[in-house]
Amino acid sequence: MKKITLLAILAIAAFSNNANAQSTADANATVSATIIAPIAITKTVDLNFGNIATDGTAATVQLLADGSRIESAGATLPGGNSTVKAAEFKVTGEGAYAFTVTLPADDTITITNGTSTNDMKVNKFTSNSTGKLVSGKETFSVGATLNINGSQPTGTYTNDSGFDVIVSYN
Repeated sequence: MKKITLLAILAIAAFSNNANAQSTADANATVSATIIAPIAITKTVDLNFGNIATDGTAATVQLLADGSRIESAGATLPGGNSTVKAAEFKVTGEGAYAFTVTLPADDTITITNGTSTNDMKVNKFTSNSTGKLVSGKETFSVGATLNINGSQPTGTYTNDSGFDVIVSYN
């Protein structure tokens, strides 16, 4: 009888250990990280609306990202104006990555001829960016709309501080 009891106790102990062994498990995972090229942007061409003639009324000139201009009533765009340029930017970074372009908010850019009463607003910025780095780079252009006031004095108007174009990986 003692042998049967001892055998029963040993059997219960053996099955108990098996049950405990099956109630837990573990796995091992590795950790990795990949450092990619930082995204960068460089301005290669400044935005220039070129020469504009006005009839004394308020007008707008839209400079498209492709460099073409559209004038409203009150503005005339003389031909042969080689100074007309959409701004151009070059983006570099990790190949085949997507990115976002952030342009200035409307009515945040003012150009002046030195007299604050003669300021003009630049707004409605647009770009022709694809938002994708092909072989780690993309070149794109930025256009905008110039708002000419009625009776705008003649002269050269500039914004010495420029405007910011921001790029970031998606």
